[in-house]
Amino acid sequence: MSKQKLYSGKRYKILIVLVTAIIISFLFPKGESLESEVTIGSIWIQDDLIAVFSFPIIKQPQIYKAELEKAKNSVYPVFLKDETGVENNFDSLDQLKKQMREEFPQIKKNKKNLSDVFPFLSENTKETFFSLNTKNYEDLDQYFGDVRQVLAEVSQRGLLDQPHDKIPQNIITIRTGNIDRLDNKFHFLNHSLAAAFAENYVNKKPYRADIKRAIIELSLYYLTPNLMFSKQFTDEELEIVQGKVSKYAGIVNENERIIAKHERVNPETKLKIDSYKIAKGEIIGDGGLFLQWLGKFLHILSILILPSIYIFLFRKGIYHNNLKIAIFAILILWISFVTFLLNQISIPDAARLLIFIPAVSMLMTIIFDSRVGFYSTVIASLIGGALRGNDYPFVIMNVIAGVLAVYSVRDIKNRTQIFRSFMFILLGYLVTITAFGFERFESWQKIFIEFSFAGTNALVSPILTYGLLIFFERIFKITTDLTLLELSNFDRPLLKDLARKAPGSFNHSLTMGTLAEAAAEIVGANPLLARVGAYYHDIGKTISPNYFVENQLTTKNIHEEISPEESAKIISDHVLQGIELAKDGQLPKEIIDFIPQHHGTTTIKFFYDKAIKLHGAEKVDITKYRYPGPKPQTKETAIVMLADTCESAARTISEPDIEKVENLMSNLINDRINDKQLDECPLTFSDIRKIKEVFGSILLGQHHRRIRYPKQEEMEKSE
Repeated sequence: MSKQKLYSGKRYKILIVLVTAIIISFLFPKGESLESEVTIGSIWIQDDLIAVFSFPIIKQPQIYKAELEKAKNSVYPVFLKDETGVENNFDSLDQLKKQMREEFPQIKKNKKNLSDVFPFLSENTKETFFSLNTKNYEDLDQYFGDVRQVLAEVSQRGLLDQPHDKIPQNIITIRTGNIDRLDNKFHFLNHSLAAAFAENYVNKKPYRADIKRAIIELSLYYLTPNLMFSKQFTDEELEIVQGKVSKYAGIVNENERIIAKHERVNPETKLKIDSYKIAKGEIIGDGGLFLQWLGKFLHILSILILPSIYIFLFRKGIYHNNLKIAIFAILILWISFVTFLLNQISIPDAARLLIFIPAVSMLMTIIFDSRVGFYSTVIASLIGGALRGNDYPFVIMNVIAGVLAVYSVRDIKNRTQIFRSFMFILLGYLVTITAFGFERFESWQKIFIEFSFAGTNALVSPILTYGLLIFFERIFKITTDLTLLELSNFDRPLLKDLARKAPGSFNHSLTMGTLAEAAAEIVGANPLLARVGAYYHDIGKTISPNYFVENQLTTKNIHEEISPEESAKIISDHVLQGIELAKDGQLPKEIIDFIPQHHGTTTIKFFYDKAIKLHGAEKVDITKYRYPGPKPQTKETAIVMLADTCESAARTISEPDIEKVENLMSNLINDRINDKQLDECPLTFSDIRKIKEVFGSILLGQHHRRIRYPKQEEMEKSE
């Protein structure tokens, strides 16, 4: 696959349009029959809507959600009562007491180190227990009896395995076997309360402080919850309760009238109409679903064909560049996907104003032009409205706001100007929101809510435009008018070098810029591109400026000392050197194209004629005296070629007048035509006639006569 085919091949254009239409057709709400979107407050202007089958009325999402939440709150966390752990702790406690008695003699005889036994107890606790009188175990029995008593009382009250603040409700379900009992969670202990109970119980005993600490530590070690939270049983209860919440608010029977003609749509009838659409979508079957999808696909495809035809007929520059077509597709898909996401979220209807269609309008205007921006606005609004269920007010709101956004950036001169669009977008939305609000008898509260969403859109759209514009310029190598304006700044490094190293060439470029801009405007080309291209067309002359006559400050000509062939090579090399400088300076391709194309494949005539005089025509290879090309491919590069030729030659006329300038221009331009240099560009003979007229008036104005000062001749000869 060649790059050229990928960038301009017709099949890829068709593929982009088809893929875009297919993707968008899958973003429609699923299973619905979308004859039209109905809004509360509007008038039903069609015939009476009669149900052809019985169907349930689906509850409003917010009501159904609220009922589910209420059902959820009616379910109390389930705790399972389990005394097995407590019984096991009693057994472990008895075993520990028995082991301690067995270890006493070994500890007393220093045959065992305290640190080697019962590692779960602290050293202080072990020393306390093993310091007891080994001949009488009554104290040990008493202390262990206290631990058992603490465990028994905590178990009897109930020990939860969850802190109180982690249990969302005050009432909990205690499940013992198959029996459930509701109780307040604060009637039961959690671990911190159980620890406090143990300390309080032991501190009432008449023991030494170290004995109390040891009993408390042992009690806390064996405290085991006997009320265990069960997520499984809680979720099962929740599922049962929520399953009992009906999704439906009633039923419409077959042949029942849903809404009458000229009746105002209220919330109840809208609910019935929406439920009817969904029910129709669910019963049509696979074949019907395919036909419905096909209808959506043809719906979107027919919308996309409109701008495709316009681009094919009137915007050849976009048509022949698949990357530019891809930008159009990406922006339309982006808006479609945003609309799809908002359709999936249960949010206020006013949130549809967060679909940033004005951002698409401004981007397309800045990247291409205002007419493409206008078409893009209409297309994006129609597709967005389709995805919203054929929402007519949505379409109108965004068309008006988007078109105002287009007008606000159509003559943009700098990036910050993007932000003046805020007022235009906001105005468009405010007017249309008010208009539709009055039509539907909307409350002022709802209108003001829509105003707030519209303000958000008006604020965010310029910001999105600014950010996405940089993205598209960098990723897709797009040269917008903003880029060209930035490149026209004489502080740019390449232009500063040209002015400093080759001032004659710089002045020549400035004059050419004026000629090219005026000519481009009159023949329907891009004036800004022509002017900026003229500024950079000779940057290669900064490498060897003294070899070009306009930069030679003395009467001595360097070319008199070298052969014509060497001179021709030096002159033609400024094209290749200019291209390298432009690439190093990261100039866009549109500007780089001016460097080789403004000379095309013309002959360096002065040195070619000189070579013939020296060596004879048969010994001179004309290819060594031709520029490398290519020939001009666009109106702008062709205009710069003609401007370069005419401006340079006009400087040589000693006493210019209308006849001399017009004759010179006609001969030079005819020479380019006869040399077939304009064969590959879209200029017409009508365009060339207009260009001659513009060039003539400007060149005469720039070479007007001046009155000589008295004694000027003497002043010119002496200081």
